[in-house]
Amino acid sequence: MNAWLLLFVAGLLEIAWATGLRYTDGFTRPFATAVVLAIAWLSFYLLAVAMRDIPMGTAYAIWTGIGATGVALLGMIFLKEPVTAARLVFLGMIVAGIIGLKWSSAG
Repeated sequence: MNAWLLLFVAGLLEIAWATGLRYTDGFTRPFATAVVLAIAWLSFYLLAVAMRDIPMGTAYAIWTGIGATGVALLGMIFLKEPVTAARLVFLGMIVAGIIGLKWSSAG
C-alpha cells in the first residue's frame, strides 16, 4: 500500500484516539480505554510502516499536523470550542505546512 495513504490513515486514527481520550475519563473506563489504546496502537503502527518510505521528520510532522488540525476542528464543530479568526488562520498554517512537506518530499 502507498506510504502516503498509510500516513494519511494513521493521521485520521490519531484524530480518533486523541478525541477518544475524552471518553476514557482519565483511563478509568476500561472499555473506552481499551478502544483508545487499540486505535492508538494502529495509528503508531501505520506511522511506523509509512516511515519505511517517508523520511521520519516529514512523516511525524504530517502525522501530528493531521491529528492536531482534526482534533481542533472537531472541538470547534462538536464541543463548542471557540472559533476565532486567529485559530482558523493558524490551523490553516498547519495545513499549509502539511501540504508543503508533502510537495517538497521525494516519492
